Amino acid sequence: MIVVVGIGADGMAGLAETSRVELRRATVIYGSKRQLDLLDDTVAAPRREWPSPMLPALQTLPVEPAKDIHVVASGDPLLHGIGGTLIRLYGPDRVRVLPHVSSVALACARMGWNVHDTEVISLVTGQPHTAVRRGGQAIVLSSDRTSPKVLAVLLNAYDRGDSEISVLEQLGGPAERRRDGIAREWADDAPADVDDLNVMAVRYLPDERTSPLPDDAFMHDGQITKQAMRAVTLAVLAPRPGERLWDVGAGSGSIAVEWCLRWRGCTAVAFERDERRRRNIGFNAAASGVEVDVRGAAPDAFDGAEAPSVIFIGGGLTQPGLLNACLDNLPSGGLLIANAVTVESEAVLAQAHSQVGGLLRRFQHYEGVPLGGFTSWRPQYPVTQWAVTKR
Repeated sequence: MIVVVGIGADGMAGLAETSRVELRRATVIYGSKRQLDLLDDTVAAPRREWPSPMLPALQTLPVEPAKDIHVVASGDPLLHGIGGTLIRLYGPDRVRVLPHVSSVALACARMGWNVHDTEVISLVTGQPHTAVRRGGQAIVLSSDRTSPKVLAVLLNAYDRGDSEISVLEQLGGPAERRRDGIAREWADDAPADVDDLNVMAVRYLPDERTSPLPDDAFMHDGQITKQAMRAVTLAVLAPRPGERLWDVGAGSGSIAVEWCLRWRGCTAVAFERDERRRRNIGFNAAASGVEVDVRGAAPDAFDGAEAPSVIFIGGGLTQPGLLNACLDNLPSGGLLIANAVTVESEAVLAQAHSQVGGLLRRFQHYEGVPLGGFTSWRPQYPVTQWAVTKR
């Protein structure tokens, strides 16, 4: 049995009696140097510091049926911690977790935030841009002392410089410290003495609560599924947690980005032939804190891409063989949605509908615009949409 004991910056003094008993009866204890240094003299077991990289050591722990191995971990080991990795490697029946108060719970307590209203983002396992948001609040787990400045620079770069950042260091310990600031201030002049053991409480400003996002939230050259049509398209795409979208002829990547924002675990691959647009897609994804795999022209770039759950075609329908290639790569039961604006693209969809079936619809939107001292309606381009589920 592997016994994982969570420990905080307050060391042994903050542990429950059950956790103290486990550590005192241990025959060997694994952990990082910082965590092992928190143990006092009442713990007599030999201490083994994790090497770097750590995963190979976790995979080769000398687990024996009649002998327990003890591991110390920060806070709650099942919150972006080693506990989940050990359970994945050895199974829940061979791993026992004794959690401590997590840094997230402590940070929310210091900020006066409800935990259930607060997103948790880890920069220990994720890239810094994954902590960029367009509103709301989050506890961001830092990888080291540089994380606050790195995130502040990104927030400032993506027009989130007004975001409020509180850096909470050594939470729960005798050296606990809190420093509050604004992203643009931290970006220009972050303190140099931030402790490696820190988390950030971030309130993202300006707080954009519109969904879908406004068109000006995306960098684009005019090739974008406009907000109103994007709302209709996303409703038909109906993202589900963990599903992967192929956004073909992605333009600005607005559909791919919004897809990833819908549910945890939703991923997207964007196919776009124009290099400048590919750069825009990367920028737009990073500005919303999501990961989009940006690739070249379809269908050549399909090779090597992770298989889709759903495919959206926003451009390139008139390219010979593209629609058939998309259908060939769609798994049985998968959904394909295609939008067309030109007569030529509509003809492709009409023919596909006659051959394969599915649902063919046309949408027309109008916008109110000034006309003298009055208001009139200006029609937008009509959009023909074909939706089909592969049998």
